[in-house]
Amino acid sequence: MTFIDAHIIGESMKRILKVFNQLNKAHWLISLVIVSMCFAYASLPVAADTVHVAVASNFLKPAQDIKIQFERETNHSVILSAASTGQLYNQITQGAPFDVFLAADQMRPLLLSQHGLAVKNSQYTYAYGKLALYSANSSSEINATSLTDIKYQRLAIANPNTAPYGAAAIQVLKSLDLLSQTEPLLVRGANIAQAYQFVETGNADVGLVALAQVINRPATTIWRVPQTHYTPIAQDFVLLEHGRLNATASEFLHFLKSSKAGMLIKKYGYDVDLQAK
Repeated sequence: MTFIDAHIIGESMKRILKVFNQLNKAHWLISLVIVSMCFAYASLPVAADTVHVAVASNFLKPAQDIKIQFERETNHSVILSAASTGQLYNQITQGAPFDVFLAADQMRPLLLSQHGLAVKNSQYTYAYGKLALYSANSSSEINATSLTDIKYQRLAIANPNTAPYGAAAIQVLKSLDLLSQTEPLLVRGANIAQAYQFVETGNADVGLVALAQVINRPATTIWRVPQTHYTPIAQDFVLLEHGRLNATASEFLHFLKSSKAGMLIKKYGYDVDLQAK
């Protein structure tokens, strides 16, 4: 091999190596772009299709109807967890992974916002609850005198310390000057669902329960307590911090404000201000 041939071969190798080097750089740049795009995508909020809702016990039945309608229209999933408002509040403050809180009062959603556990300005009154005196015994008619006559041995109410409907029941008894007389007869449930169960199972003769729980019972077994005896039970929802980036949670709350959801809520005896929606 002559010197000239070796020189030509050497120059050719340099060109080939230069091309490979450029290809490697291009490949490296492409890889860097792809990795950067992956990190950017990962930092975006994930579009969840499930919302976990903490719901006050009194509102479970309408919430179940709303869940069915919402899932039918959106193909999203709703998980409902029911307990007293106070119990749910405590669970949320301890880190329970709920996205939405449907409370039976206005105070606890407000406290969650103040403590940074709920999204500010997301609180909204979705319903006004009502109380009813109820007996599972269809042979005894329940009316306005059923409380004052005190012909019963046990009166079921929800725990007034954790359940707004229990606090409203105490207001009714005070309003009628009956608290001292009925105090020994009170059977307190952990929430309004348990108070209702006490009556259903015969562990209490009558109970001050949510109208929504007994709206379809015979009229003779129910006395709708006049609003003059207790403060209106304004029930607020709030978007929790856990659900801030959950698009389905926001969509569910938007649906809850709709007139369609309002009709389902009113079916259970709640008042709803449709004009505000």
